[in-house]
Amino acid sequence: MCEDRLTETILSKEVVYPGVILRLEHWQVRLPNGHQALREVACHIGASAVVALDEQQRVLLVRQMRIAVGRITQEIPAGKLDAPDEDPLLCAQRELSEETGYQADQWHELTCLETSPGCLTERIHLYLATGLHKGASHPDEDEFVDAAWMPLQEAVARVMDGTFRDGKTSLGILMAAQYVASH
Repeated sequence: MCEDRLTETILSKEVVYPGVILRLEHWQVRLPNGHQALREVACHIGASAVVALDEQQRVLLVRQMRIAVGRITQEIPAGKLDAPDEDPLLCAQRELSEETGYQADQWHELTCLETSPGCLTERIHLYLATGLHKGASHPDEDEFVDAAWMPLQEAVARVMDGTFRDGKTSLGILMAAQYVASH
């Protein structure tokens, strides 16, 4: 397979909007046919997310308002990296503790999700956390979440029937279910 006939080369980057969470850039690229094109790219620092699974095969989900989609969602605990070079596992551990108060003894990396590779640089590192023990939650001051348990198989059913539409949550739940089934 010849990658040259698909590869684009970045010629220049220009910051169009220097946001707090997203930075919008215009990238001039050279196409495989030699022509140039503009790519609008939303740059994101990245994040980590956690499928926290207890001994009863229940997954810990957080309910929170997601104003961009206009509804309250149920998702796996997640949050953005504090710095580009932050260890994604440390971010996952921090977010699980902040949002739910839980800590885990065992951690397994599931995958790294590229959320929307056509226009967004965000990568979310997905982890499975087991050996859970409860502590006190301490969400960020602008973060309002409720944590609740759901049987893993019910969560899988909600992914499959389209109730769960969040990509990180859906992929994390399906990968965790496959991991459990194969171990």
